[in-house]
Amino acid sequence: MLASIVLGTVVGIGCGAVSGLVPGIHANTVAGVLLSLQALLLAWFDPVFIASAMFSTLVTHTFLDNVPGTFLGIPDADTSLAVLPAHALCLEGRGEEAVRISALGSAAGVAFSLPLGLAFVLFLPALQPAIDWGIGLVILAVAGYLIVVSESPGWALAVFAVSGLLGLFSLGYSFLAWPTGGESGVLMPLLSGLFGIAVLLHASHGAMPEQRFSGIALPAGALRRGSLLGSAAGALVGWLPGLSSATANALLTSVVGYDSNPREYILATSAANTVNAFLGLAAFYAIARTRSGVMAAIGALEELPPATAILLAGALAAIGAYLLTIRLSSMAAWFSGVNTTLLNHAVIVFVALLSLFLCGPFGVLVLLLATAVGYVPTLVNVRRVYCMGAIMVPVMVYSFGLA
Repeated sequence: MLASIVLGTVVGIGCGAVSGLVPGIHANTVAGVLLSLQALLLAWFDPVFIASAMFSTLVTHTFLDNVPGTFLGIPDADTSLAVLPAHALCLEGRGEEAVRISALGSAAGVAFSLPLGLAFVLFLPALQPAIDWGIGLVILAVAGYLIVVSESPGWALAVFAVSGLLGLFSLGYSFLAWPTGGESGVLMPLLSGLFGIAVLLHASHGAMPEQRFSGIALPAGALRRGSLLGSAAGALVGWLPGLSSATANALLTSVVGYDSNPREYILATSAANTVNAFLGLAAFYAIARTRSGVMAAIGALEELPPATAILLAGALAAIGAYLLTIRLSSMAAWFSGVNTTLLNHAVIVFVALLSLFLCGPFGVLVLLLATAVGYVPTLVNVRRVYCMGAIMVPVMVYSFGLA
């Protein structure tokens, strides 16, 4: 069994590197491909290998998905808000620092996942009915708080509501999209428009400053606080149904400002992203609920491997992914002196073509609408976090049984 775990982990790290570094490809997509090849793979390997590869892909993805966001400004579905401070640091010549902070946050998330997962498995299954009922209220309370403390509550509410309607429209009519991107493929143009293209259109022009790394400017107190807050948020969305790392990003803005504390926010969101993966595994084995496409794919295997085997694969993948992320952080030097105007235009064209490829004309429509909505916060001077209504409103509607 150990050989299957190690080999599956190596394959998963390779697959996770591809899904994390290539915008538009998610670990869920890779898991679906592996599941479709199950009959072929079982002729050579056992289910432990396949499950280890699937979960290792997910864990590796959580380490690397902030890299394209940092250097190119293209958000992943799980790192939408985290892209803003990470790309801003890159524009200050600190791209490598941003990636290293992200890797550190994910590593901290792995450390906190084990005790959190054990505590949740022991105590939460009995409380699950009450927890399911209260999800929407938690999201509503957080959204209300963010709006009330806004510089302009009226505009904040308007942006939140309009982006929420756009999220309901995009997800409700996702059947109009091409199946290339999978069931959640429409999230790519939705979040790329709100947090990617809308930002790039307003971004500064000129040459990218020289990228230098002189250490991580993150005090010990911020490191501890960001790790704890991010792990708590990741545990919350990892266990509760209907929530995602994008929701954790929004929850964290109520206690850690991505504009006032960018480094701590990157750390916290990265920790949340990785904890979400591990707690999703705990929820799957404890209460038989799938929190991601990867967990659904593991559940569809002919034979369900023991949780300890998959957990070991995830831990090994985290070590490999951390080292790989640190190595890739040196890519920052490649962007020194690059014309940011041309780079931004190239990224916009790439995202538009990717949206067309993944979702067809419907994806392009969603991208255009999302870009228009995402540009409003810049015009009315409110924080872009209120665009997270695109994720939070559908979650509330689902929780309250309205859809």
